[in-house]
Order: sequence, then C-alpha cells, then structure tokens
Amino acid sequence: MSDMLNGCLADTDYYEITAKSGHAYAVWVTTPPGYAASADALPLVYVVDGNFAVGLTAPLIVTQADPYLSVAPYIQVSVGYAGDEAAQWASLRNRDLVPPDEPVGDDMITTLTQARDAGAMTQEHMDAYLAQLTDTHGDVFLDFLTQELHPFLQAKVRVSDTGHGLFGYSYGGLFALYAWLRREPLFSTVGAGTPGVAATNSQIFSLIERLPQRDTDNAGPSLHVTLNEAETIGDIPIYRGIARNVLLVLEQLNGRGWWPDISTAMMHETHVTGLQASFLSYLKTSRAR
Repeated sequence: MSDMLNGCLADTDYYEITAKSGHAYAVWVTTPPGYAASADALPLVYVVDGNFAVGLTAPLIVTQADPYLSVAPYIQVSVGYAGDEAAQWASLRNRDLVPPDEPVGDDMITTLTQARDAGAMTQEHMDAYLAQLTDTHGDVFLDFLTQELHPFLQAKVRVSDTGHGLFGYSYGGLFALYAWLRREPLFSTVGAGTPGVAATNSQIFSLIERLPQRDTDNAGPSLHVTLNEAETIGDIPIYRGIARNVLLVLEQLNGRGWWPDISTAMMHETHVTGLQASFLSYLKTSRAR
C-alpha cells in the first residue's frame, strides 16, 4: 500500500523510519513545482494520517503555481504507517494522535456499538479501536515529529529555519489543536480540521485553562479551525457533539484573548469528504504569501 501510493505521487520521496519509541512510520515528502530548479530552502508542512490523507492533500501542492491564489511555497511531509501496519492505520492513529489521558466520550462508545451492531465493524475491531483509545500518546508522537523526523528531513531536503506548519483532520485535528495548545515552537501555522474533541471533559479544555491571557509578548502560531456543515446540523450525534465541543473551545480561547491568532471556516462537506476542503482552506488562509 505505501509503495503503491508513493509510485502514484509526482515529486515525492518515500521513507520508512523507526522512532525512538520503537514505532515505525511511513513518510512521504512531496516537493513543489520548480523545487528542482531552485536553491531556496522551504518550510515544511506536516500532514498526519498519511495513509488516508496523502492522496488527497499532496496533489494540492500545485496550488503554489496557481496564478489565482497566493499560497506560499512549502514542502509537504505526510506521516502514516508502513508495511502490515498500514492496514491498521485507523486504530493506530488513536495511539498517536490523541492526547495522553484523553477520556473516551459516551458518544464514541455509542457510535462504535452501533457500527458493530450494524455489521460495519466486528467486535474484534471495536475492541482494538477502544484499546488504543485507552492508552494514548499524542505527546510521544509530537516529540517524534519535532525532535526526530524534522532533523532527519533537514538532511534530505532544503529546509528553512522558520515558517513550518502542521495540519490534521478529525483525530488529526485534535492532535493539531493539542500541538497548538502546547505552544510547540516548531510550527508557525496550525490547521485543525474538525478537531475530534469528542468528550465534554477533554484534555483540551484543561490545556485551555492553563493558557495565559494573550498579549503582544506571548502571541504564538496561527490556528485555522474548520467544521463541516453536515457535522453541525446533521443527524449523527457524535459529529454534532464534536461540533458543539469545538465551538466551546473557540469560545473559551476567545475569552482568553487568543482570537487574533485564530481563523475559522465552515465547509459545505461531510466528515468523510471534508479533509481535502479543510486542507485547502488552511493553505489559502494560513499559508498565504
């Protein structure tokens, strides 16, 4: 699966890297139009959920050459899973993208139970999914991106000193929001598409409480948050719950004065179709020249 995807993507190099944690990752590095003819160092944009997202997001690197847009040059780094683990990405992402000690909300249990009862998920798959959600290590994965993968890539491509970005969707969006709240200095822009704040007692709210009031001295990276229309008014409870929680996150950040660093957009998509639209919105908003 990983090699097949690599072969279909133009201007993309593929690596498999074992982290200090012992976990192995697939990494696709996609360079923009004109990269080979230039000597410029460029910022990296990290995109998680690579097994699903790379085919939808990496081709959008051509937006840098679109005369109707003003997307600043970047190199995309898509991070997923390799080998036999590629088929298990939907469960493994829970381990890597969810903050430590994140509670499993009632809506999640209900949704998984309904999926099992409808035959869309086996009991074994449901148990594996929940097992990953009870032992989450978003902090370890964030350290891998910033302290291990980034130095590795500095030896592979021309990497600028500043201007790097992070984008994630759903649980990937939760991870991106978590990284932003941790004030990770590597990233100057963060895109969080439908961040999966699935519990009303999420660790995200605790992190917001620890944020100081924003002032000119502690202004940080920009944050672009998107939701999908079908999530906010559709008939699936877990998505409506996530949308309510995300709106509460934004309200609390606004209350602490962080609104100048935040942009938002509503996509006319579903949760499944919204990834590409959310990433494009992030590019046009946060990565503009």
